[in-house]
Amino acid sequence: MRLTDNRYAMERRQFELALRMIGHEARTRTIKQCTGLSDDRIRKVFSTYFRKGNGKTVRRRRGKSPQQVTRFVKNPGNQLQATTLVGLFCASLLVRTDSERKVSACWPRPDVEYGHRVCRAYETYLLLHPHARLSFEWAWNLLQNICFNDELYLAQCRECSGVYIQDSYALDYKQCPGCEIADHRQRRPGTRSFTKS
Repeated sequence: MRLTDNRYAMERRQFELALRMIGHEARTRTIKQCTGLSDDRIRKVFSTYFRKGNGKTVRRRRGKSPQQVTRFVKNPGNQLQATTLVGLFCASLLVRTDSERKVSACWPRPDVEYGHRVCRAYETYLLLHPHARLSFEWAWNLLQNICFNDELYLAQCRECSGVYIQDSYALDYKQCPGCEIADHRQRRPGTRSFTKS
């Protein structure tokens, strides 16, 4: 084996991940964190492989990645999908939970393997939820935020003992979104819990 083979294999993996993440409409900064590619190289990959369309419309997202956490607990549908994503992050060995349901990251910083695992988790989420409410960037935001255990945490349902995402600054009625949807009850007075947005 030549000494350069390993370098080219790594470059190929970076390139493949960039293509995969661009296909999910990830922002340049997010792609750069995982691949180590420059902004200019990422833009060139997009213009070469995605600008002409090729049957799939891929938009370039500009600006900062979303930072808010309210979208994940806005209504039971969003809360259920966010909880699914956290479960997939655990299954992908991106995060782990302890006996007190505290979440911690399994990776010191994003790299190519981390990026591919996030993509696999997100692609599985899209298969489980055909009408996905959370984009790739929202999934990325959730992955970063859940590890802090401050604004979001994992709560336990008093009815089914299932674990679900909960906002630290909101009232917790100790009912998971699955049980709430099944009971057809409105948990949040003054809001419509079962709207699609």
